[in-house]
Amino acid sequence: MHIFKSTKLVIPLLFWVAIMQTAYADDRLVKIRVDGLACSYCAYGIEKKLMKLPGVKHVDIDLPNGLVIVTGSDKLKLDPEQLRKLFEDAGFTFRAIVRDDGRKAQ
Repeated sequence: MHIFKSTKLVIPLLFWVAIMQTAYADDRLVKIRVDGLACSYCAYGIEKKLMKLPGVKHVDIDLPNGLVIVTGSDKLKLDPEQLRKLFEDAGFTFRAIVRDDGRKAQ
């Protein structure tokens, strides 16, 4: 009887995990190195600007490491010159789009 009750909880949880994994499977992840991000207010301003770009779904800011992490659809296209202007207009310095291994993207 005890096992049956546990199974009732586990199966919906596994179903939810499978759905969430499928929903984000096609997302692109882009990391952007930026200088000048110092507080959550700065982060919020950048998040608002990036969320207006086509294909952007979510933005995370890693303040200590100066990284902006953008999650987007397969339609997400972030041009370095576009990003340079966006960050400079907001008072920050765009450095590079970074690969997963931390090196500058070509």
